[in-house]
Amino acid sequence: MSEPNQSGLSDNVAGGLAYVTFIPAIIFLIIEPFNKNVSVRFHSWQSIFLSIAWIVADIILHIIGRLPGIGLINLILWPVVGLGFLILWLIVMINAFNGKRVKLPIIGNLAEKQAGA
Repeated sequence: MSEPNQSGLSDNVAGGLAYVTFIPAIIFLIIEPFNKNVSVRFHSWQSIFLSIAWIVADIILHIIGRLPGIGLINLILWPVVGLGFLILWLIVMINAFNGKRVKLPIIGNLAEKQAGA
């Protein structure tokens, strides 16, 4: 476990909290000493990109739901995609709290690039 910094939050806790919503992630990218820590920056960026991916998936599912003939597929597709994002979110958040870095495909590469890792 990492040592708490001057704010009282350890890097593990800050990394995990970055996944609660995109708001703490943005705050950690702005406020020192978190914006200097590569690990916290990685988790913050990955959280932001995961939120964007969920919004894009939601928009796509809305569009599919409006298409005649295949709109009923959304009755099955929407819960499956939602459950997938929930499980993915829990995995990255729990691992961040435990000090581990789970790098998601595509999103993880973007987060590493933004964090300077």
